[in-house]
Amino acid sequence: MAESYILTGDEVKDWESLMFLYNSAIKEIMTKIEILKDEFEYTHHYNPIEHVTSRLKTPQSIVRKLKKQGYETDIASMHRYLNDIAGVRIVCSFTSDIYRIADMIGSQSDIKTLLIKNYIASPKPNGYKSYHMIVTVPVFLSDRVVETKVEIQIRTIAQDFWASLEHKIYYKMEGNCPEEIKQELTRCAEMVSVLDDRMLSLNEAIRQLSEEETVS
Repeated sequence: MAESYILTGDEVKDWESLMFLYNSAIKEIMTKIEILKDEFEYTHHYNPIEHVTSRLKTPQSIVRKLKKQGYETDIASMHRYLNDIAGVRIVCSFTSDIYRIADMIGSQSDIKTLLIKNYIASPKPNGYKSYHMIVTVPVFLSDRVVETKVEIQIRTIAQDFWASLEHKIYYKMEGNCPEEIKQELTRCAEMVSVLDDRMLSLNEAIRQLSEEETVS
């Protein structure tokens, strides 16, 4: 059963203000990504981004994570210790696109990269692969500018497919997944990795053929 988190009268304004900031930060990042996508397609006639989604963590999820990590469930702890209240997920075609997109985002002059977790190079034990960036983006208010944290996840279509189904399976089993299912999920993650590698090789072969035809 989901835990309820009742805010006091004094906290409500702070909570609403903070969630407004995180939601505004998502809008800032989404706009930047949309511009980068359009610019890349205009310049290179190729779109490395399949689709982009965003989400704002729920109060229940925030409190659950703070408790799990041993922190107080107050506004100050939420703002200080959690990096993924605001989240943006970018799904691309090939693994090479992941690093290209990450570089484009990281090179933005007003984006500060706080942390990178490269689960592509070092997958989690269960086989999970994704590229995570914790960044801050300035949110321009009427009287001040607030640097606000956003977690950006970048992954391929295949990696996103596996991660989504893995999450659904664990959710249905309430975290008590039998060992044989865990092992099968890990084997599926390995298959996804092989598929990504083969699709990337195929794409590179097609690109090379296209370049040779252009030259001839």
